Amino acid sequence: MKFNKRFVYGVLIGILGVVLFSSKAVMVKMAYQYQIDALSILLLRMLFSFPFYVLVALLYRKRGQSTYVTPKDYMWVFLFGFVGYYLASYFDFVGLTYIKASLERIILFLYPTIVLLLNKVFLKQPITNIQAGAIGLTYLGIVVAFWDEVAVSGNDTYIGGIYILLSAITYAAYLVGSGWLLPKLGVMRFTAYAMIVSCFCVFVHYSLIIDVPLWNYPWQVYLLGSLIALFATVIPSFLVSASIKMITSSNFAIVAGIGPISTIVLAAVFLNEHLTMLQLFGALAVIVGICFVSLKTKQ
Repeated sequence: MKFNKRFVYGVLIGILGVVLFSSKAVMVKMAYQYQIDALSILLLRMLFSFPFYVLVALLYRKRGQSTYVTPKDYMWVFLFGFVGYYLASYFDFVGLTYIKASLERIILFLYPTIVLLLNKVFLKQPITNIQAGAIGLTYLGIVVAFWDEVAVSGNDTYIGGIYILLSAITYAAYLVGSGWLLPKLGVMRFTAYAMIVSCFCVFVHYSLIIDVPLWNYPWQVYLLGSLIALFATVIPSFLVSASIKMITSSNFAIVAGIGPISTIVLAAVFLNEHLTMLQLFGALAVIVGICFVSLKTKQ
């Protein structure tokens, strides 16, 4: 059997990207220990990310464009940036004020099943019996993990769970709705534009809601904000794109399964969070179900 260096490098790059993405929830929870609110830490993430995405937008402004882009297309970019990155991120950060980072990642990992359901409702794409069974297994795992966490942490878990589920739904809606724009703009250009839109949405939201100066927090908050922006947002987005190009999206679906696992490990190390055996069983059911759904969907 011939050794495929490109495939191995693609897998390693994908693993690194997934682990970095997974560190976001842990670093956000660490920032909350310094009494910062969800919108302020989200603003710091966007402030530190903004220059990188502006640079990407400038570098790719003439690339990846196969057809003429109309003003209406840019209106759709604004809508998808608002829904897929601003709303999804805001719901996620608020949800993290109520629940564990490890449980957040498990709930967010539901988004491929939501994509399937949205495609079924709005695009009339069929769901096979195998996919339906995998979806059932996934939601059974969520119920098990979530129900046990309510018993441990109390009713605030419901509030956090709803916010994280809204984050997964808005992100899934973004994926379903934006697919037709990718060939027109290219992945890098579209992502940069959508992220720039989300940055401005957060800037406006903050200016309307928060009247506390942003620069009165401990230095650790700004360090975590920059780390979230660079190592949990910008860098992994490029790593994941490179990995998918090298090993295909169906193979990356398997690699992505380490996301919840890495979050659970990081949360245990840095936040002293520990899941019960019942929650670990639920997490395993979610991971197996989602990986199977993703593989079948890509095929």
